[in-house]
Amino acid sequence: MKRAASGSARGARPAGGGRLADPAVGEGQGQLRSWEGSVESAALVGHPEPRADVFLAECAKVLSRSQLKARGALITVNGKEAKLSRILRPGDRVELRWREEPSPTLVPEDLPLSILYEDERCLVVDKAQGMVTHPGHGNRRGTLANAVLGLLARKSAGGAPAAEERLAAGGPSAAGPSAAVPSAEVPPAGRLPESSALPPPPSRAGIVHRLDKDTSGILIVAKDAEAQAFLAAQFKARTTRKEYLAIVRGTPSPEKGRISDRLGRDRRDRKKFAPCAEGGKPALTDYRVMRSWSDPAGAPRGGRAESYALVALHPRTGRTHQLRVHMAGLGTPILGDPIYGKRDPRFPEATLMLHAYRLAIVLPGMDEPRAFRAPAPGRMKRLLRELQGAFGEGRAGPG
Repeated sequence: MKRAASGSARGARPAGGGRLADPAVGEGQGQLRSWEGSVESAALVGHPEPRADVFLAECAKVLSRSQLKARGALITVNGKEAKLSRILRPGDRVELRWREEPSPTLVPEDLPLSILYEDERCLVVDKAQGMVTHPGHGNRRGTLANAVLGLLARKSAGGAPAAEERLAAGGPSAAGPSAAVPSAEVPPAGRLPESSALPPPPSRAGIVHRLDKDTSGILIVAKDAEAQAFLAAQFKARTTRKEYLAIVRGTPSPEKGRISDRLGRDRRDRKKFAPCAEGGKPALTDYRVMRSWSDPAGAPRGGRAESYALVALHPRTGRTHQLRVHMAGLGTPILGDPIYGKRDPRFPEATLMLHAYRLAIVLPGMDEPRAFRAPAPGRMKRLLRELQGAFGEGRAGPG
């Protein structure tokens, strides 16, 4: 269902009338943008007489208050210039103008992308293991952000999509070994026509959230600043619903539960994170064992049997390495984790068995969440088949 819009975005108009031309790529300045809308009583729940910046950020959800400042936002109220601190009342007509923040350090690259869904405001991708989400120290090229910029550049130029770009609908199934991995049901997806005129991407190539380099799976990317702010606000408010699949070494006990603690930098190793009694940030994860495999006969005297489990993880917060730390804290590190686990003697070549499987989020212009799924990757399917070959069908976990 479409969300009732109180305004719309368009190219900013200069005071003398007429439309400003979009700046050419590489000029170092972002595209001029504008939004206009009216203040409606229904949108002011909890904010009876809001400041203009509060209304734009929390009611209209155009840009965050920090983005308004960073992008030199200018507003008019009822046709007159006003400050962002201006108090608004029902019936006021607001127009906002700002310049998109350029990303001079990001270089568009023609890299393969697995596209699950795309529309005029955002796209959902299945990030491959080994791909960094956004450039950082030591990773300036070959990232998801570079790939997204390359994709949008080709589309805005009217070029055909790269051969590697594909839609997941009708693609490989997420179904792994019987009853082990739920089947993938990806919403219908469609490509934009080659003639569609897409605006330059927002800051950070529209990246809204991240996955670790060695974690594969679903990510949503915005195509414009309004969409980026709208999506980011849902992650900040924790209204999104995320599900990950992990294969762990050992079987968590209990097999269904919640982990709640605070996570901060490990004092002994600053590259790691660890639970902390003071400081840190709250971290909350719900988990459930989907299926487990064990070999009681192979257990050493007085020791634990060799076992593995497929676990569904539902992070309620988004702390760095949260799921990896929480699983290791239960004594069941994620298989293939070089930081929080150990090399497994049965699967010594295993890479990190963690995959962002499902994301439910409200898309820009909609008022109901939409769920997307990224099929379980080949590395996980192959390992599950090996587990079945070694231990049989295994045991189903709690419902």
